[in-house]
Amino acid sequence: MLPDDADDPVVIPIEPELDLHAFQPRDIPAVLDAFVTAAHAAGLAEVRLVHGRGHGVQRGIVQAALERHASVAEFWDDTRSHLGATIARLILPKA
Repeated sequence: MLPDDADDPVVIPIEPELDLHAFQPRDIPAVLDAFVTAAHAAGLAEVRLVHGRGHGVQRGIVQAALERHASVAEFWDDTRSHLGATIARLILPKA
């Protein structure tokens, strides 16, 4: 038997990095949209999205989603990452 709160959403703290290895490519745009929106609301200025290296499929999905997101000012490849990552600078909320 499940506890009464089994259907309640799990609150995950927003950190400046998100590892996307656990997600299916088809889910990445929605996950990324929710994460960037929450990171922006939390006041983060920059986030790092770990997508991995390989044929560049995940990287392309990530960067296409960032290109469309209203809270992203700019993004670039994290050249120091051996895992393959993209860094996105977020538009800071007006004070």
